[in-house]
Amino acid sequence: MHCPTLFEPLRLGALELANRILVGPMCQYSAEDGCMSDWHLIHLGHLALSGAGLLALETTAVLPEGRISHADVGLWNDHTQAALGLTLESLRRWSDVPIAVELNHAGRKASVDVPWKGGAQLACGHPLGWQTRAPSALPCSPDRSVPQVLDQLDLQRIGEAFANAAIRAARAGVDIVQLHAAHGYLLHQFLSPLSNRRSDEYGGALDGRMRFPLEVFDQVRAAFPANRPVLVRLCACDSLEGGWTLDQALAFAQALEARGCAAIQVSSGGLLDGAPVEADDQAALARAFRHATGLPVVLPGHTDDCAQVEARLANGDADLVALTQTLLHDPRWPWRAANALGGRVRLPRQYRHA
Repeated sequence: MHCPTLFEPLRLGALELANRILVGPMCQYSAEDGCMSDWHLIHLGHLALSGAGLLALETTAVLPEGRISHADVGLWNDHTQAALGLTLESLRRWSDVPIAVELNHAGRKASVDVPWKGGAQLACGHPLGWQTRAPSALPCSPDRSVPQVLDQLDLQRIGEAFANAAIRAARAGVDIVQLHAAHGYLLHQFLSPLSNRRSDEYGGALDGRMRFPLEVFDQVRAAFPANRPVLVRLCACDSLEGGWTLDQALAFAQALEARGCAAIQVSSGGLLDGAPVEADDQAALARAFRHATGLPVVLPGHTDDCAQVEARLANGDADLVALTQTLLHDPRWPWRAANALGGRVRLPRQYRHA
């Protein structure tokens, strides 16, 4: 029988995924001092049994001040590593799904309250807030405080923090590291001319703006085991006048490919507060990256229509689909998609015999 593209295996470096469904990273704002809690085990536990080919942990900060909010997961010390490792140990007991972690530094978009309390920025004098840092002294909206400019010693410290987080991820048993260079966070801030007005070697022309994100990638790639893939989530375009463009993003992707990146996940927008995130035709953007590089491309999926997802993969728009809200609404979506399309997924034996 013909196997639907969605349920064909895919190799990322030395790792083979059973199918093309990725459980995308979903921030839960439920960590304590950067440590995963029981909520993460509940949340990730049922997603690990979904039948997806890859499960991504939520965006994980490499430094305390790199968190989006005070309730973000981190991976900057022994305590945060132990908490993440304990969660993974429990998941591994019942599921063999490969696990990825998305490493991030929020830069000027850091120090906000949790979404259900409004998500406003917390000033550095607030008990749960801190001073934000960024490539340039430019806030992402008029109601945000002006970030302090990162100097070269700061950049060295942040690069080392990314590398150390990758080492901790490997020790905890993570299979894949993904760097977050989209949605207006620090690495994206360096890339976009709207947020990077530096006059040193880390600003100006495209090569300068790409320098720090590429240095971070090189450090993470060197720190993470060579047989485990490193991916990058990148912004395809800002969709803002004078901002980061698709041509620049394609050049960035080609530079990542030359350095050993295993795949890219395509996003767009999000640089400024209120600016749309993933508002463009994501399939067309993903297709552009497939044509410009030899890298597998992850397409964000915003539909529960499995026939539509299958068509995008079969047509060559992308190689994987990252699902978030779809799987929150229906954690067994991969089972239903397999049934509808004629594919196969692995079910827990407890469920097969229930």
